[in-house]
Amino acid sequence: MPLHVVLVEPEIPQNTGNIARTCGAVGAELHLVKPLGFSLEDRYLKRAGLDYWDMLSIHTYKNLDAFLPVIEKAPFVLVSKKAGIAHTSISYDEECYLLFGKETKGLPEDLLAAHPSRCVRIPMKQGARSLNLSNAVAVIVYEALRQQGFSGLKRSFSGN
Repeated sequence: MPLHVVLVEPEIPQNTGNIARTCGAVGAELHLVKPLGFSLEDRYLKRAGLDYWDMLSIHTYKNLDAFLPVIEKAPFVLVSKKAGIAHTSISYDEECYLLFGKETKGLPEDLLAAHPSRCVRIPMKQGARSLNLSNAVAVIVYEALRQQGFSGLKRSFSGN
């Protein structure tokens, strides 16, 4: 079962391209909630994703209200610098939806307030504002996969 990475109103095409590459490499599905700060045809988006585009499934939604029914009965986690729970302190279900907000504002406050027990943060030094969105996605995705034993991923290397 795949993980689901959800980007709510992403603004920077290179971040989304890097995240698409991560999703392709691990078999996660990518969900993009509009409005986007770029076109899906953007050359920077395509370049950052390299040749991983046909390795992933992308879903788009016209806005957050159109997306929310998707997670109504599914496990989900909200990632926010405002959360009080460390990302390593929870268990990630196999088909979990991992929601990340836009680079400048994060996830909507009302969404975070409605689900405080589902909000996690990546620990950082006092005074650090946040990680780059694509780095944050990679940290959370790999923690979820680690907990699941990296199921379905190549774990040993033969030097090739």
